[in-house]
Amino acid sequence: MTFKTLVAGGCAAAIALSGATAAFAQAAPAAPNINQGPAVNGICVFSDQQVLGASAVGKAVATRLQQINQQVNAELNGERTTLQNDAKSLEGQRTTLDQNTLERRAADLQVRDNAWQRKVQQRQAELEETQKQALGRIYNEMEPLVQQAYQQKGCSILINRQAVVLPTNPAMDITPQVLAALNSKIQTFTFDRARLDAPAAPAAPTAAAARPPAPAAAAPAPATRR
Repeated sequence: MTFKTLVAGGCAAAIALSGATAAFAQAAPAAPNINQGPAVNGICVFSDQQVLGASAVGKAVATRLQQINQQVNAELNGERTTLQNDAKSLEGQRTTLDQNTLERRAADLQVRDNAWQRKVQQRQAELEETQKQALGRIYNEMEPLVQQAYQQKGCSILINRQAVVLPTNPAMDITPQVLAALNSKIQTFTFDRARLDAPAAPAAPTAAAARPPAPAAAAPAPATRR
């Protein structure tokens, strides 16, 4: 990418959270007006997505993830705008700068743009890791509650409600019980953006450190009497 491309290109970085955040927006599906058969003993259904979307902690995490996403976009778009302004300034100096200076400054802009592109990729990976960790925390809090509701209901098998074509009998659904328990257990927790900066390379050993120690001199043999 040359500085001409920087001048002409768009300046907005559209980094977004991954599609898994849709889980936070899941609402309980509207039950169609059908006649339900009797509940089947031992078979239970559960919707983790409904718990994520309706729980206090799920809503708090969704809000925090959006805040972090906005912070990242503000950072990247600010740097991109600076790059574009510098590229436009250089373009305006095309007729007043000698060729060597123009090429050197254009190369510097290219280096900065490459670094910005790498940062975009890193921030995207950090957002995905942040979301993964936040969701993992909620699921860790939820798991024992699901097991507890499963046992209290006397379930023999648990079916993911998202995999069922039609709604099941509400008497078989343990989602409301898990949701209430999760709201009582945790409302929110704090977290920041995950950092995926590359670790610093270890320092190279010095010549003295790299050289193996010299073997100790052997002690002189004792003199023998004649």
